[in-house]
Amino acid sequence: MSDSALNEAIEYLTGIRGGSINPGLSRIKNLLEELGNPQDDLKCVHVAGTNGKGSVCAFVSSVLIKAGFKVGVFTSPAVFDYRERYRVGKKNISAADLVKMTELVRAAACRMEERGLEKPSSFETETALAFLYFKEKNCDIAVIETGMGGLEDSTNIIEKPLCSVIASVSFDHMAFLGDSLEKIAFQKAGIIKPGCPVVSARQHKEAARVIEDVAKEKKSNLTTVDEDKIKDRKVSKASIFQLFDYKEHKKIEISLLGKYQLKNAALAIETVEVLRSLGLRITDKALYEGLKEASWPGRFQILSDKPAIIVDGAHNEEAALRLSDSLLFYFTNRRIVYIMGMLKDKEYEKVSEITAPLAEQIFTVETPGNKRALPAIELAETVKHFNKNVTATDSLYEALEMAKMVAGTDGVIVIFGSLSFLGQITELTKNGPGKNKTGSKPFA
Repeated sequence: MSDSALNEAIEYLTGIRGGSINPGLSRIKNLLEELGNPQDDLKCVHVAGTNGKGSVCAFVSSVLIKAGFKVGVFTSPAVFDYRERYRVGKKNISAADLVKMTELVRAAACRMEERGLEKPSSFETETALAFLYFKEKNCDIAVIETGMGGLEDSTNIIEKPLCSVIASVSFDHMAFLGDSLEKIAFQKAGIIKPGCPVVSARQHKEAARVIEDVAKEKKSNLTTVDEDKIKDRKVSKASIFQLFDYKEHKKIEISLLGKYQLKNAALAIETVEVLRSLGLRITDKALYEGLKEASWPGRFQILSDKPAIIVDGAHNEEAALRLSDSLLFYFTNRRIVYIMGMLKDKEYEKVSEITAPLAEQIFTVETPGNKRALPAIELAETVKHFNKNVTATDSLYEALEMAKMVAGTDGVIVIFGSLSFLGQITELTKNGPGKNKTGSKPFA
């Protein structure tokens, strides 16, 4: 498979413009009809939420894989490689399969236009490709992450999911989803389908009330995570894993760092329990091993040591609070240096207010190749209100080199904001994702 064919396919999928930006499911419905409605032949776990939904997808899919199921996983955005958005088992879609699936979807979109129907958007095309690919690969289960919202998200074409899952709901994409938690939660709760079970994280009371009301209206059995039953066993801060209990499940080990991941893992456990109640055979061994082996790039992820380099996708208020909590836990009395890059439509002022006071020095960057990127100088002006030690830089390379100089070998460089540049920053580090050349413990 030539690189040019792969690049052309990715450019088509990510570069489609035109068609109405009005929300709705008509375009994805028409596109999937052209493809034979592959989504109707899949058993799906549908996951929505503002923060944590990707981690929940990682936990649930890992457990199902350990249980022996052939699992398709569709998530966004990509961090290191576009093809990671479509996975069967632990493997990304191959270049050949991506090109093949893209041609089928492109042909279907052309037929739509010939019939005078509205052209599908990029994400609608990507969603259709995921369903088509998972059907062709005869997946037993597909774990599908919403792109934005839920009610009118293109993934919500799923009519009867095995289970709907709602991770933590907070403020994000307010221009599209609404300016209150109630409105945002209503959009997220749109993935709840009549008679299908739903599992939710513990929510703010405004969001919880909406989810409960929608579940009741749809006659869907609602299970909510009981955070009071999460017992953190508080292993050494030098450890590269976390250990906790949840209800009757004891000594659960997870490799995803950040204290908030205990809540995401508990949500995954509740989801697995619902799937068990539906007759899926998932042993405790599969549950424990799947949770332990789950990985999710770009979420409080260790890239290297000396200095410690951490990347995280925190881009809104709740994610910023979670990142700050983890920094305070792991890096007490360590010199902390930030590299921040944000998009214009994210809560960059609130994120700056929460995170900036913890850093000794902050370098801002403009997210490369993104029309929604906030210029580095504008982000720096905002950060100055909360930390005067901030410098706007011209490139990721410059920011990383300056951050290394300030951090020294014993400091910590935390790179966060837009997930879209984390893959590029990873390429600039000496070690690959999750690797540690020295063999020493990252938090020692």
